[in-house]
Amino acid sequence: MVRTGRGRLSSIDLLPHEADHIVTWAAQALAAREETQTEIYAEFTARCEALMAEHRGELDFAIPSFSSFNRYSMRQARLAGRMSQTREIVASLSDTFDAKASDDLTVLAGEAIKTLVFTMVADADETSDPKAVMQMASAFRQTLQAQNLSTDRRQKLDAEFKKNVERAVDAAAKATGMTEEVANSVKAEILGVTA
Repeated sequence: MVRTGRGRLSSIDLLPHEADHIVTWAAQALAAREETQTEIYAEFTARCEALMAEHRGELDFAIPSFSSFNRYSMRQARLAGRMSQTREIVASLSDTFDAKASDDLTVLAGEAIKTLVFTMVADADETSDPKAVMQMASAFRQTLQAQNLSTDRRQKLDAEFKKNVERAVDAAAKATGMTEEVANSVKAEILGVTA
């Protein structure tokens, strides 16, 4: 489990790849918070010893000390805290923004990017950097893809809403003896279209 970035590798990072499943287990046990860190470390040590015994001397490594395991535990706790915070932020934002508002924002951002690309192309001359032109084309393509995804999602939601309205009105019509003409009129009123 090699860490990216600067700094010295910890003794847990230096464990052989054969011990990855033990490190993964430890991370999950720490995150579950059902056992103390001391209990998890004892099991971690036992699993490391069992792994070395299983390989009969062909695999030998230093089992990380408790202080190293503690630092690893603290790093895992910080990471879990950040992930939890991110989930809470996303949950609160998703409560505030509905799909239509998100789609509208995507369309507005897409239009702004397209305008910027067209302006840059119009101002370009023979000395323009081909790489910059290629990046603008890529940005334009990605904007169109995002708008298409947004449109597809909106169409899917609209179709689902229409189907649910039609089912509900048909059920109500059947239960109350409403005529088909009146039911179609109700559907049209709810959906904002003529039946």
